[in-house]
Amino acid sequence: MNKNQCRTPIYEQLKLHSKKQPFSFHVPGHKNGTIFPEKARNDFQSLLKLDLTEITGLDDLHSPEGVILEAERLLSDLYQTKKSFLLVNGSTAGNLAMILATIKKDEIVLVQRNSHKSIMNGIKLANARPVYLYPEYEQQSLVASGVSLETVRKAIQAYPQARALILTYPNYYGMVNELADIIKLAHAHNFAVLVDEAHGVHFISGEPFPASAVSLGADLVVQSAHKTLPAMTMGAYLHYNSKLVSIENLQFYLQAVQTSSPSYPIMASLDLARSYLATFEKKDKKELLQWIQSFRGEIGTIEGLSILPWKNGDPLKLIIQSTQSVSGYELMERFETVGIYPELADPYNVLFILPFAKADMNVPYEKAVQMLKQAMKNIDKTAVHRQTSVSLPFTTSKVGIPALFNEEMATLRTTFVPIHEAEGQVCAETIIPYPPGVPLFLAGERIQQEELEYLKYLLQQGVKIQGGERLATNEIKVFK
Repeated sequence: MNKNQCRTPIYEQLKLHSKKQPFSFHVPGHKNGTIFPEKARNDFQSLLKLDLTEITGLDDLHSPEGVILEAERLLSDLYQTKKSFLLVNGSTAGNLAMILATIKKDEIVLVQRNSHKSIMNGIKLANARPVYLYPEYEQQSLVASGVSLETVRKAIQAYPQARALILTYPNYYGMVNELADIIKLAHAHNFAVLVDEAHGVHFISGEPFPASAVSLGADLVVQSAHKTLPAMTMGAYLHYNSKLVSIENLQFYLQAVQTSSPSYPIMASLDLARSYLATFEKKDKKELLQWIQSFRGEIGTIEGLSILPWKNGDPLKLIIQSTQSVSGYELMERFETVGIYPELADPYNVLFILPFAKADMNVPYEKAVQMLKQAMKNIDKTAVHRQTSVSLPFTTSKVGIPALFNEEMATLRTTFVPIHEAEGQVCAETIIPYPPGVPLFLAGERIQQEELEYLKYLLQQGVKIQGGERLATNEIKVFK
């Protein structure tokens, strides 16, 4: 490890400035925390002293020459990239920027269908023509995982004129696919490979964590640092390692899609998170894996719960199912009543994201186990009738194109139809269960019965859904 990785230049400069007890005649309006509502002052006071702006000595995210440039160079050194960037508007901004920098209007792009909404939004903003690659399904969890090498091969053969391949790795549940072979295949055909690695920022810590898309040769990789590292929400990284994408284009779109008033606390936390990852030692990993194994074992002994086997995915992702045929949503509700808040639930599973903790950090997992036991008391062991058999989305095809592209949709009128009459119609709105933020329906896609049944089930379960103007009255918008 480069000894400089212990440095945190942004954070150090902010602390140095704060120690001067400066008088602020600049933005932001809280003036180093002196102007702030009394009831919240104690909670915010320490952080507000670091919530500064581009004054002398603190550099500029969009034209870095000082401490921010040094922080980004340390990040690039850690991941071994040509260039790495700090992102303050989350992976969403990174996904938008990498797509806009790579793909031009009307160009064909191959994209994994179970991608995050920000990927689909980026393609729409670029006015590109998506070809959807449908994922494989993991049989025990019944969730969509990654796209297979064979699916990518077929798509490249069918659309050799495409500009780029956009993939998600790992999926939300930590599952990975044969990404190394896919990247080699894509590069052999001169395709740029863009990877949304939101949940894999910690993968460079080495086995048994999967290999990072950065080390596997992807052109552009976006990571949500705040997902598993000790970074503030909205903190993310973007890594550039390409011969096919212009770095100038990328830098333009990064400043275009991100705020011109970047958060210094977020940047400092990204700086600290990078140093934390770089100094994660063998003893830390050994103790972490022992803790995970013990925690998994303890939960596995709780009556009514089952832990899915950990194979070659991310050890930080823990997938729990009911042995009494209770849905994932019902399990999550039980957990939350005792103070355990999972990342998400689906019809079959509850997902925990475990802490990427160092050896000297105390994780009170014994307390969590006792809380889970309390949650599972008095569970109805005869509740088999509540088991869902709902059809899962995205299983009807391996490679597909929308029924309508952007310019065609712009010329058509829309109407609303009852959900039970929508099969075969072309959807005119985007409907997204959240989390995980993967669109169930995209504007321009022809509506399939399997997706409609899944939507009905989600509505019955009270799942949070973004989009869908009239879902409350069981109507869906379609093109006339």
